[in-house]
Amino acid sequence: MARFDGRTALVTGASRGIGLAIAQRLVDDGARVIITARGQETLDEAVAALGSAAIGIAGKADDPAHRAAVFEAVDEHFGGLDFLVNNAGINPAYGPALDVSDDAVRKILEVNVLGSLAWTRDAVKAGLARSVVNIASIAGVTAAPGIALYGVSKAALINLTAQLAYELAPGIRVNAVAPAVIKTNFARALYEGREAEVAAGYPMGRLGEPVDVAGPVAFLLSDDAAWITGQTIVIDGGGSLAPVL
Repeated sequence: MARFDGRTALVTGASRGIGLAIAQRLVDDGARVIITARGQETLDEAVAALGSAAIGIAGKADDPAHRAAVFEAVDEHFGGLDFLVNNAGINPAYGPALDVSDDAVRKILEVNVLGSLAWTRDAVKAGLARSVVNIASIAGVTAAPGIALYGVSKAALINLTAQLAYELAPGIRVNAVAPAVIKTNFARALYEGREAEVAAGYPMGRLGEPVDVAGPVAFLLSDDAAWITGQTIVIDGGGSLAPVL
């Protein structure tokens, strides 16, 4: 019997990359999944790849009407929700923090922080039964040149994880993961054309793959992590181990 048999997960921003890898891992472990994304075509392709255990609802992560439609679909198709993975995130600005426009800052915070809070709030109201995992970033625990405001949003998400873990215990666990550079379209600007150089900065000698995130997320959702809440697991191939000499 797979560890997630009979359980249902919602993964936001899951038409490709890390979100799709997480959804695939959960399906492989027996879960039924509902995934979201902005683009209908890529979402349909993801659902087809995941198979009959998955359904998809297209919409913007920070749209209340979209969230309402998703939870209606959860109730209609699955009758309840066990797990929530807040993966949807954006980074529309690249460059020094002082050069990022106020509008871009607001949008980043609205999607990456307020969006995750809203999805969690709505999931709890809908009867979320077990656990939440937020997809943060190594940018949220250190300086992140070029993506500073994205890092600020992920730092807020890490703290939000701790706050919600405290408030929702003991019934619901809330944890996060903080990946370093993962080979996805979303992170392409951070490594394209210099992958070997970037990979050399990690003791493991390579960039991360989406499956490297999916495994720890599945663990945190599972009963194997039953006494873990409010924590953020850094997934960085040892990159944070650089010695101070």
